[in-house]
Amino acid sequence: MAQPPLNLERYVPALLTFLTNNMSSGASACYRKHFGIGIVEWRVLAMLAVEDHISANRIVQVIGLDKGAVSRSLQMLEREGFVSTEVDSKDARRHTVTLTLSGRELHDRVLETALERERLLLANFSDSEVEVLIDFLHRMSGQLSEVNAVVPKE
Repeated sequence: MAQPPLNLERYVPALLTFLTNNMSSGASACYRKHFGIGIVEWRVLAMLAVEDHISANRIVQVIGLDKGAVSRSLQMLEREGFVSTEVDSKDARRHTVTLTLSGRELHDRVLETALERERLLLANFSDSEVEVLIDFLHRMSGQLSEVNAVVPKE
């Protein structure tokens, strides 16, 4: 017997995907138009503002993006002078990435827009609802290793 189709109004993975895809594409269009960078470059800049002098692998690990996309973004950001790379003093096989002064300035300008987008996204929520939402999102993230380990039934 065939399964009924998903109820996309209630299937949480679809709701999260639709929301994040639309947020990402909107952010990317906005950031490209006004700052000359896309969403991946923004995520890299934001990560480096939190944790500087790190490897590309660390960026990939934390923000969960494709290694190739992060590598291309780092190349663009370095070419434009927003990041610099250097050989790790502890391991010559490794390079670390850091924000330059112009990269920090770009980060700060984009951050204003990013925070305004977040403010508008959450405008219909009370402070306590936002706290509950953040808690739920962290709890869902904590389940990802189990979720990603699911194997289809034979």
